[in-house]
Amino acid sequence: MNKDGAIKDGTDKTAQVMRGENDGADDARRNTSAVSSAPSHPRRFYIETYGCQMNAADSELMAGVLEREGYARAEQPGEAAIILVNTCAVRDHAEQRVFGRVGALKRDKAKGAVLGVVGCMAQRLGARLLERAPHVDFVVGPDGYRQLPQLVRDAQSGDRAALTAFLSTEHYEDITPGRVTGASAWITVQRGCNYRCTFCIVPYTRGNERSRRLADVVREAQGLAAQGVSEVTLLGQTVNSWNDGTHDFADLLRAVGAVDGIRRMRFTSPHPNDFSDRVIAAMADTPAMCEYVHLPVQSGSDRVLKRMVRRYTRGVYLDVVQRLRAAIPDISLSTDIIVGFPGETDADFEETLSLVRDVGFDGAYTFKFSPREGTPALKLPDAVPDEVASERLARLIGLVREGARTRNAALVGTTHEVLIEEPASKTPQLQGRTRHGRVAILDGPASWIGTYRRVRFTGTTGATFSAVPVSVPLAIAQGGSAA
Repeated sequence: MNKDGAIKDGTDKTAQVMRGENDGADDARRNTSAVSSAPSHPRRFYIETYGCQMNAADSELMAGVLEREGYARAEQPGEAAIILVNTCAVRDHAEQRVFGRVGALKRDKAKGAVLGVVGCMAQRLGARLLERAPHVDFVVGPDGYRQLPQLVRDAQSGDRAALTAFLSTEHYEDITPGRVTGASAWITVQRGCNYRCTFCIVPYTRGNERSRRLADVVREAQGLAAQGVSEVTLLGQTVNSWNDGTHDFADLLRAVGAVDGIRRMRFTSPHPNDFSDRVIAAMADTPAMCEYVHLPVQSGSDRVLKRMVRRYTRGVYLDVVQRLRAAIPDISLSTDIIVGFPGETDADFEETLSLVRDVGFDGAYTFKFSPREGTPALKLPDAVPDEVASERLARLIGLVREGARTRNAALVGTTHEVLIEEPASKTPQLQGRTRHGRVAILDGPASWIGTYRRVRFTGTTGATFSAVPVSVPLAIAQGGSAA
């Protein structure tokens, strides 16, 4: 999230194919004494976010908690009385970045600000983080965000705390997320995870899976639509396993997709095991459902999948792909893949490459295995040497990029509906996204942001497309003129 500078996104997930070293996180530290001077902006906060979409949504939630207490956003950490670093714990590299970043924030804390480390890394390390980072005032896990105002007051009096209890009933239903106005929004529908993949720290940082009630999710979608939001993304750790005890994920898709004003709907991240026929039918039958699914596979080898405890085989995964494509023929697919998992042989890796060829992913987030303290994979034998894992990663990235480049080149000259999301990051142009998740860069006035446009792809870099408008806007995604 980086719409207004108050919530910064430290991830590098702007492209479908990644370097494989970063899943989002930075560096942190802490203060043993009371704040020594009054901040110049005593009622302002700044949140810096690292990690996945769930972390971005949690930062909006924390903003809502603080805004309810009368705080306002700051553009920069030096302008804030409260500085929060929302962290990821998925990879060690991410945590090391957080420690470095929090260390750099000491200069802003010296102006009288309170510094807190929140999120998954905070949950994982708890009080140990306070010991390692003595200038950090408090540590808060994902279930403790409603306590932020009290923790801030305590820190201003010189008290330090680590709040990492899991609360199985916490859904923050009474808190309105502090979103930046736009045409798109996250809706968190599920927290925690019941899967226990051997490489994954998430169940230990977010607790067991629990789902919000369908009526509460629909009510939030209706409120967003009333504010001009036309695209929503449903969030959960294994989102398609959502079940509120009465309704399943198919019911949720149909209900949210039927909300007046919701033109596009996405979800992330699903688990291959939870794509029932009911869910796939709901996807195909719901007009708002975008033709895009991020479908993590992690490995193409049954032997490695078993060691990962992914609970499906290569054949089961390919069957899910086949059923999705049978129901939605032009669906776009991306995935997550880990190389260098303990015990992965050359033959196992070749099976991953062959699966990539068989599926024809439009993109992939690719990583070298990162051992995480507290996960079963840490104890697995037969570690893969780093140089071998690096070579495999380079080959995998090359294969994914080659396939995506070929498929994208075939789309040059075709027309698509795009939602204009924001200014482009590297050129004085605009960035839009198709229903299939493809990014288009085009010329146009800032007033187009939040509108739908029909565009023609004129070229591709392999990851993004250049485009030109070919007609008047299809619709207005939020308030404003179509002119």
